[in-house]
Amino acid sequence: MMIDLSGAEWFKSSRSTSSGGECLEAAHLGGGSVGVRDSKLGEASPVLVFGPAEWDSFTGALRGGRFDRP
Repeated sequence: MMIDLSGAEWFKSSRSTSSGGECLEAAHLGGGSVGVRDSKLGEASPVLVFGPAEWDSFTGALRGGRFDRP
């Protein structure tokens, strides 16, 4: 399925402090979906699209520390 990204309003997290360009951008795509891309590639970046349940699961795992490095 192709998703029209032409009207997407991309943003970086307010917690993003990276000056080395290792940031992700996200955009709310409607219907609860969220797109994620590499900020340094901008428009040329591939986009991962998460449905509402997938996004909630992912952000819950982040908040729970599941991806923290030891």
